[in-house]
Amino acid sequence: MSQQQPIYILPENTQRSFGKDAQRNNIMAARLVAETVRTTLGPKGMDKMIVDSIGDITITNDGVTILKEMQIEHPAAKMIVEVAKTQDEQVGDGTTTAVILAGELLKNAERLLDQNIHPTVITKGYNMASEKALLLLKAMAEQVSIQDKETLRKIAVTSMIGKSGAGKEKLATLLLEAIQEVAENNQIDMDAIKLEKKVGGGIEDSELIKGIVLDKERVNSSMPSKISNARVALIDGALEIKSPETDTKIQISDPSQLQGFLDQEESILKGMVEKIKASGANVVFCQKGIDDIAQYFLAKSGIYAARRVKKSDMEKLAKATGAKIVTKVSELSFVELGEAGEVEELKVNNEQLTYVKNCKNPRAVTILIRGGTEHVVAEIERAMIDALSCLVAAIQVGKVVGGAGATEIELAKGLRQFATSLSGREQLAVLAFADAVEVVPRTLAENAGLDPIDILTELKAKHDAGMKWAGIDVMTGKVMDAWTAGVIEPLKIKTQAVKSASEVAELILRIDDVIAGSSNRQAQMPHGMGGMPGMDM
Repeated sequence: MSQQQPIYILPENTQRSFGKDAQRNNIMAARLVAETVRTTLGPKGMDKMIVDSIGDITITNDGVTILKEMQIEHPAAKMIVEVAKTQDEQVGDGTTTAVILAGELLKNAERLLDQNIHPTVITKGYNMASEKALLLLKAMAEQVSIQDKETLRKIAVTSMIGKSGAGKEKLATLLLEAIQEVAENNQIDMDAIKLEKKVGGGIEDSELIKGIVLDKERVNSSMPSKISNARVALIDGALEIKSPETDTKIQISDPSQLQGFLDQEESILKGMVEKIKASGANVVFCQKGIDDIAQYFLAKSGIYAARRVKKSDMEKLAKATGAKIVTKVSELSFVELGEAGEVEELKVNNEQLTYVKNCKNPRAVTILIRGGTEHVVAEIERAMIDALSCLVAAIQVGKVVGGAGATEIELAKGLRQFATSLSGREQLAVLAFADAVEVVPRTLAENAGLDPIDILTELKAKHDAGMKWAGIDVMTGKVMDAWTAGVIEPLKIKTQAVKSASEVAELILRIDDVIAGSSNRQAQMPHGMGGMPGMDM
């Protein structure tokens, strides 16, 4: 009898893992990612230092920043990074919460897989649990509006706890003032608040400018360095003579023609400046270049000018001053000008900045962030962006919940009650989901050096007794009322984290076959990982 010839349907060097192996490897990779950021959660969370290939250092405890900088390779681990990115884009904060929730859902699913429960049953149960969780979250949330300044301030402080150290109260106040300035019809455009960072001074030196701060200096030192009652012109063209686009040859037969040529160039530029002067403008911001001759005439006319201003800054200037951006100088008139109480060039830590301040009714403002070192300032900026995103999310949805792990314990309690109404194996998956949600308070306790079992037992007892916002006070190690203590978060952080984490967990659980194409890294594959690249995190 002839021996059966083996049949190959995949190219040589293709690595393949399927069934339980594939699931285990994917779950393991996803959990490793979650473990990486887990220690950064909460006020007592630690920071990570990431050094990239060229030696640049990032020190942060912002989940999404850590995962982006880590350059993760494993395909399943990358899916967890996507959860953090989605959370960051949708809400701007709560990235660590979303990632550790996804990791915990997969960890609990693994226990169910060991009990021979089919992955589709688990995913169905998880889906039911996440839908129920969203309803429970909406039901427990409290109302908030843009007029409720005290609650909004607490949201900003809660978001910055653990990131900005001592200056969080001052920074939260600056953010609140900025929001009140730029809010229109209870809506906030995040682009209207510019964060400009400068090293030097301390966090307490940070300030809010009712206008825009530009990282630019005046183009000519003979221009005035300060102009009061500024009339601002915004030009997105260039104050210079355009060079011909094709190769052009000019033939000159005697020197007077050359002089005439130069004189004409000068008179065109002088005409441009005269036009600006006639409009009544005494400050000019130009998106492109300003010719030396034009600079001379502007300085002579006592006009302050800055060039090569970024397009985004031009748009913010238009919002702050009320000016219209014009392309052609010839069309500039008094109608297109904006107003600012003062335009001044100031030196901050050996760098010249242009302050456009005291605008009448600014629709755009600047927060100038100060700090001792480059790394401190960068981390404060990340904290400010997170806090601003939280405020916007809270105002948009109009609902907030208590922090400090209170929401998660209340949610887990609701999910367990929901599980009792189910028959069949999905009930086990819903209970696993409820256990997974408790990873947030458990991690908060662990990061604060407390015993998670004692804390969780005490929390559950308080919630069963009807204390809805009972959470962990990580400073004292006791249970507190998170709402009274001012630990408040936007509802959107929680709903988005539940959505993203459950979706990615369901997606990873459905994978039962991993086919990895051959690559030049095949030789250095980690052993026993089913040939998955980059597992050695």
